[in-house]
Amino acid sequence: MRLESVVPSIPAELVAALDRSCGIRTDTDLLFFGSSLDIIKKLPLGTVTLSDLEKFTELVAEKASVPGHRGDEILAGTGRISEKHPQATCGVEELDELIGGFGDSRVFEISGAKGSGKTALALQIVIQCLLANADSCALWIDTSGDFSAEKTAQLVRHFDVAVSGKVLERLQVSLGFNIETVHDVLEALRISLLSSRTVEPTVQWIVIDSITPLLLPSLSAVSSQGHAMMTTFMRQLRELARTFGITVMVINGTSAAVPFNQSSAFASTIRKPALGPSFTFMTDCTLWLSKTKDMPDPEGSFSLHVAEVFRSRATRSKTWCTFQIRHGVLSSMSDL
Repeated sequence: MRLESVVPSIPAELVAALDRSCGIRTDTDLLFFGSSLDIIKKLPLGTVTLSDLEKFTELVAEKASVPGHRGDEILAGTGRISEKHPQATCGVEELDELIGGFGDSRVFEISGAKGSGKTALALQIVIQCLLANADSCALWIDTSGDFSAEKTAQLVRHFDVAVSGKVLERLQVSLGFNIETVHDVLEALRISLLSSRTVEPTVQWIVIDSITPLLLPSLSAVSSQGHAMMTTFMRQLRELARTFGITVMVINGTSAAVPFNQSSAFASTIRKPALGPSFTFMTDCTLWLSKTKDMPDPEGSFSLHVAEVFRSRATRSKTWCTFQIRHGVLSSMSDL
């Protein structure tokens, strides 16, 4: 949460001074910077009193905290959301069955090496959902500048040429090269959804491609600040999903697993999701993709892939299926 969003509860002059003198811009920066006395020493003389700074810090902590919810109310709310937003399909029936469908206001982690099909899977899910529901929009947050409008248009035309233009109008793409920018994008979305009084299509899907460069630079084995930032960010995503019935997909990179990844059903898996072991518990499902081989074909080559569930709140772990990608489109192996 950016401190600017708390103004005027906190004076704008203090927010500016914290940024200028201490580099404090978010709730995480303020709460994990150190003691209030440490902050006072870095601020210009007379900016704020120690008692007032402690009061403002408590206010930020209160606004950043997650309100409690009763389990029966969450269950009832989930049922209502499921009726409003039916389960989504990725186009591979076996994969849909593995995770119980892509929907239900959950946060999915899609991880795997480059070329494993992570972006292709997320994009196909979003496109098929937009085609199936004319009242929905999707927000795609591009953190590397690699989003291809041309490939997206080709994929839409593959499924339905007639409505391709209208579908693309409901796919919003935002660039976010750092965590602060993405925080702002999500906060603007939250405010927009809260204040919406129209029947226009609303955002029901969020994709972050990828989350790794946003969080990895801040993670450290000798400091807890990066982990706190990651926790705050994932909590923001989960709150958006639960409050507004949004399905979130975060695409993650990989790191080395020695001697192999024990979460995998295959001993040959020597990579694991990036961002550390605790990140997988911040999502509802961790899906691992891998590419096995390229296959020649008279109509154009295609590639074979494996999708594996490392952890899921709704279905069994260490389950897997195979699928193919031909011309950027995912399909079942039975379609060969």
